[in-house]
Amino acid sequence: MLALFLPFVVFFTIKRPLQGIACLLLQMTLIGWIPAAIWAVYALSQYKTDKKIQKMQEQQAAKAV
Repeated sequence: MLALFLPFVVFFTIKRPLQGIACLLLQMTLIGWIPAAIWAVYALSQYKTDKKIQKMQEQQAAKAV
């Protein structure tokens, strides 16, 4: 929900402040709000996917040792 209403905040929560500022600038225009929201949802899903991959790699590394 946060990604739809305040897309720029999502980037700050996933530690990407420069993209957050760029998203805020895009969001400041009424036309840019929709692309900013889509971008935030996409970035959040990529962040979650990266975390899952990292966790799986750590588990496999622990099994190998």
